[in-house]
Amino acid sequence: MLNAETYITRQKGIGGKIRTRYEDFYVEEIPESEPSGTGDNTWFFIEKVGRDTLEVVLDVARELHIDRKRMGFAGMKDKRAVTRQWLCVSNSEVEDIEKLRDKLYKVDILKIMKNEKKLRIGQLVGNKFRLLIRDTEDPEKDSQLATEILAELSKTGVPNYYGWQRFGKKRSNTHLVGKALLENDLKKAVDCYIGNPYDEEREHIKKPRQLYDEGKWEESLEEMPGSMRYEKMMLKTLLKEMKKKNIEDIDSLDEHAYRRAISSLPKPLRRMFVHAYQSFLFNKAVSERVKLGIDKYVEGDIIIDNEEHLVHEFGDDIDERIKNFEVHPTAPLFGSKVPLAGGELGEMEQKVIDGEGVTLEEFKVPKMPKLGSHGLRRAIRFKIWDASAKATDEGVLVEFSIPKGCYATAVLREIMKNEVV
Repeated sequence: MLNAETYITRQKGIGGKIRTRYEDFYVEEIPESEPSGTGDNTWFFIEKVGRDTLEVVLDVARELHIDRKRMGFAGMKDKRAVTRQWLCVSNSEVEDIEKLRDKLYKVDILKIMKNEKKLRIGQLVGNKFRLLIRDTEDPEKDSQLATEILAELSKTGVPNYYGWQRFGKKRSNTHLVGKALLENDLKKAVDCYIGNPYDEEREHIKKPRQLYDEGKWEESLEEMPGSMRYEKMMLKTLLKEMKKKNIEDIDSLDEHAYRRAISSLPKPLRRMFVHAYQSFLFNKAVSERVKLGIDKYVEGDIIIDNEEHLVHEFGDDIDERIKNFEVHPTAPLFGSKVPLAGGELGEMEQKVIDGEGVTLEEFKVPKMPKLGSHGLRRAIRFKIWDASAKATDEGVLVEFSIPKGCYATAVLREIMKNEVV
C-alpha cells in the first residue's frame, strides 16, 4: 500500500497471494436501504467481473443514449474482483434497464427495482468481503493465525490506509497528477496522465504513451486500445483545440486547452486526482500515528465520532469511548482549511507536507478551483465485524465486513504481512 509503513499487529503473518483469479476477491455492498419498489428512478443490482464501476456506468449511459449525469452509484468497486452493487438511472423505467440484459460486457443484472430517491455517492453502510488467500505454507495453521489476527483487529480496529486501488498499482501516478494540479501546472498534470509510460505496463499501453511524449499525438491516439478510454478523451480534446485554433505546434497550446482536456473526464475521475494525493499524504500521517497506538487518546489528538463530526469536549472516559468504537483519533486529509493536531502530533503532521514541499493553501487549486479541497480529519482506524477465517483445499478463506470508504487490503495487509494489491 503506497506510503503505508506501519503494522498494528505483531504476528508474523501468513504470506500467500490474492487475486490469482477474479473469483478470489468477492465484494458486495451493504446498502443504507433497499429500493422501495415505487418512484421515478430505477435502481438495478449488478454483478460485474473485472470491470471498473465508472466504465460500467459509461457503458450504460451509452447504451441508453443518456447523459452520464443521470447515472448514480454509491461507491467505486474493485476492478480486479467479482463485485455486486446498486446502480441507478434517474427518471427511467424498468423496461429501459431490462433492455440492457446481455448487452453489458462481463456484467449481469440481478435485480431491478423502482425507488423514489436517486442513488448517490456514499449511501452505504459498508461492504462485505469473501477473499481467498492462496499459496500459504500450511492453510490449516495459517487459518488459525489469521483468526487470531482478525480477533485482535476486531478489538483495536484496522489502520485506515488507502489501498492501491486509490493510486493504481502498475501505474501509480494518480496522486502525481494531483500534485501537479496543486502546483498549478495543468500541462504537467495532463502529460503525467496520458504520457510517461511505466516499465510495468504492457507494450501496447507503453507505445501510445511514448508517442504522446514524442509529440506524435495523432499516432498516439490511433495506437490507444479501448482500455485507455480516459486518455483518449483527453487527447481528443487537445487535438480538437489545436484544430480549432489552427495550431500545428503542440508547444503553442495554451493553458485553456489543458484545462479543457482535464474537464473532459467524468467528474468522479477529475476529483480523484487531488483526492489521491491527499490519500498519499494521509497514509504517511497514519503510518506515524499508528506507532503510538490506534485505540487510545494521545495528547493533541483531534477526535471524531462515527458521523465524522469533530468531538470538541471529552473527559477522562475518552480511552473507553475509543475502545468501544464510539469515537476515533484522526489524521488529516490535508486541504486548505483542515486543522492540524496539537503539540507534537501537529508537528508530525506538518512534517508530512513539508517533506513534499507543499502548503495547505495550494490545495485550493486556483487554476481549477472545483478540483480543490478544504480537507478534513479522517479516522486513523476502522471497525471490522463478522470476521472469520478457515482453511480450504485452495487456501485460506477470509470473510469480514468493513465500513464504506475503507479498504479490505488494509485488513489483508495485517494478515499476510506482505505487499497486498
